[in-house]
Amino acid sequence: MAYGSGSGINSTSSDSAPRRTAWPAAKLILLWVALLWLLEGIDQATGNSLDTFGIVPRRQDELVDVVPAAFMHFGFGHLIANTVPLLVLGFLAALRGTGRFLAVAFTIIVVSGLGVWLIAPDGSNTAGASGLIFGLFGYLLVRGFVDRRITDVALGGVVAVLYGSILWGVLPTESGVSWQGHLFGLVGGVVAAFMTSTTRGAGGAKPAWH
Repeated sequence: MAYGSGSGINSTSSDSAPRRTAWPAAKLILLWVALLWLLEGIDQATGNSLDTFGIVPRRQDELVDVVPAAFMHFGFGHLIANTVPLLVLGFLAALRGTGRFLAVAFTIIVVSGLGVWLIAPDGSNTAGASGLIFGLFGYLLVRGFVDRRITDVALGGVVAVLYGSILWGVLPTESGVSWQGHLFGLVGGVVAAFMTSTTRGAGGAKPAWH
């Protein structure tokens, strides 16, 4: 995220699930990213008219922009920086089911957006998909431990190696970058991992690793 100038959950316990869901996962994340590019194209063609959907903090009427802000960007450079990590992390997260991915993404977007609304600097306008990216990163890191799934723990390790350096983005070190959106996005990803856990039902026995 950056500052500007002003369904049901599908799951399966089979280790072959990622193979069966690879194409739906790819389609979902490609359509998601295509929507971001379409919206930015409209924004550019209309004199940045969609930038008003960014989050201006601590204004009650801006709460309606908490979700839309995650789909808006301040220029194609901003969008390009978010495209590849969103494609990669989004695809990996969606391998456990597109319904579960949508629940995870919505949770991250809301937590990240509310964090921005609460503590972003006065007069700032925040938008972008990087809060979701940080959330997906956090989700993939902890999902395997929450679900007690060895393959997902290993996947989280790969994600940590590939994208672990983004954690610097939760620190207030770079002007014009919403560390608030990044930090709360990361928190939202961890929350989403627990909210969408498929390890057991209510009152069920503690599951074994699998």
